[in-house]
Amino acid sequence: MSNSEDASASADSPNEVDQRRLTTAFHEAGHAVMAQIVGRPIEKVSIGLAHLQSGGMRLGVCKLQKGKKKSSNDALEDEVMILFAGMVAESYLTGEYCRQGAGQDLRMIRRLLSNRGGSERSLQKLEKRILEKTEHILDDQAHLTAIRKIAEKLVENESVSGRSVRHLLNESIASET
Repeated sequence: MSNSEDASASADSPNEVDQRRLTTAFHEAGHAVMAQIVGRPIEKVSIGLAHLQSGGMRLGVCKLQKGKKKSSNDALEDEVMILFAGMVAESYLTGEYCRQGAGQDLRMIRRLLSNRGGSERSLQKLEKRILEKTEHILDDQAHLTAIRKIAEKLVENESVSGRSVRHLLNESIASET
């Protein structure tokens, strides 16, 4: 999952670079927090430019552990919520959804949901319902705190282990109860 698949290579001011790193960190922290909430263990989360096989660039990644996941009532919905969570978390920092930055995630959501079949209208309704569910889950104060803490660690270290993500989320939940 990436914040942007077409990172700009132009010369930006240091302030613009710092803001982009923080925005990317919030985006990837959102993926990580939602993955933990739905029971998907994380290998690591990182920010920084990397080349995609498609030839583009990405600014960050939340790498989930392969083959390890708790059973869910709806695994597809969980995957879609993880994908939406980056854009939702990023909006807590920027005040708006950046659909361009979440383009790769949104295309993956569309692909996953189209596998469910149905009319375009029913797909849009399903997408809207899952987005609203994602917003509701992440709007919890403990989850917002965890997103902020993970983003701060990402800006500081560029990478956070899955174990650290789990620890920061559990710490945030414990401090809110």
